Amino acid sequence: MLTVPYLRDQKEEALERLSIKNFSNTTLVDEILRFDEERRQFQQENDETLAEMNTIAKEVGILYKSGKTEEANVLKVRNTELKEKTRILGDRLTELKELIQSKLVEIPNAPHPSVPRGRTAADNEIVATSGSMPNLPASAVPHWDLISRFDLVDFDLGNKVTGAGFPFYKGKGARLQRALINFFLDEAIAAGYLEVQPPLLVNEASAYGTGQLPDKEAQMYTVGLDNLYLIPTAEVPVTNIYRDVIIQEHELPVKNVAYSNCFRREAGSWGKHVRGLNRLHQFDKVEIVQLSHPSNSYETLELMRAHVAGLLDKLELPYRVLKLCGGDMSFASALTYDFEVFSAAQEMWLEVSSVSNFESFQANRMKLRIKEKTGQIQLAHTLNGSALALPRIVAALLENNQTEDGILIPKVLHSYTGFTKIE
Repeated sequence: MLTVPYLRDQKEEALERLSIKNFSNTTLVDEILRFDEERRQFQQENDETLAEMNTIAKEVGILYKSGKTEEANVLKVRNTELKEKTRILGDRLTELKELIQSKLVEIPNAPHPSVPRGRTAADNEIVATSGSMPNLPASAVPHWDLISRFDLVDFDLGNKVTGAGFPFYKGKGARLQRALINFFLDEAIAAGYLEVQPPLLVNEASAYGTGQLPDKEAQMYTVGLDNLYLIPTAEVPVTNIYRDVIIQEHELPVKNVAYSNCFRREAGSWGKHVRGLNRLHQFDKVEIVQLSHPSNSYETLELMRAHVAGLLDKLELPYRVLKLCGGDMSFASALTYDFEVFSAAQEMWLEVSSVSNFESFQANRMKLRIKEKTGQIQLAHTLNGSALALPRIVAALLENNQTEDGILIPKVLHSYTGFTKIE
């Protein structure tokens, strides 16, 4: 959530940055600033009234001590009138603050100036590519056929027990999942991240804090009786660890990693792009989260990007890195890199990670602050990234490593899987 001082003091810059996300509702910004001007006037009047009440209270005490009871009683009546005035002013101030807040949450985060303009994924900028495209045998097939052939995942059983998009992983399919999770966690821990195991349900305040509410409410599964939400990513509970927290500057950077199930009510038409493991309602993911000082959060973003790239290099998967354009970015992000791996049998790129800097957008919602060595308090910057999301990684590994007599497992996973080939 953007701050009112930023919109007030740097309105033109804010509108220019927001235009990169194709936000053009200047009326909304003007409304916020008008309500804020009214709020400041009421606040000044309220402060002056309180100051007058304090002065009168002191005078009343002096008059009573001097035996001037009648004059003191006159001032007490005046103080009663002022007290009622502050009540009215206070109620209006509360209304204005709530009104401003309700308007602010409708404005997306202002993107970084380097974010390319555009409206769709076709406008994203390719900033890096790595790895070699595999040479598949003539008999190569998509991962959903490999899954069936080697009995790795059971979609029909998942559909029976829960519904479409909730598969059962079986045998070596389940072991490959577990191997990838442990590999990703171990790599993050070696990079200095503290592992946490978060709950899979969060309350409304947590979903609001990271920007899922009110923007993405329709994408989340809800537990209506208890007003809880199944997490779409571990980013939500992990970042909210620090909601309403003041972090000392010397404690930065704060680095957490978490494995979790993720739940998303994504819908899509039938086709290759949503078939098999390409799009699920429940999937596994390892998430890295950092809290950074505003002065170096973009250096942190590049380090997180390098960490994700290192995982894909070790898995020997061809990938590319995209800088998302304004129209393809999330509501809360200031800058996002997407990683896509090439799935050879499908001949298509599959997104496996997003690494984002939210600047102070989430921190402002969560009241997550830094106390600097000077004693100054300011909002932290929050960042997160998928490191990595499993379903499409598994799809690409199966397709890219298939041979005439089985599926080869990347060397880096051998000690985790306990097998080198799926036969």
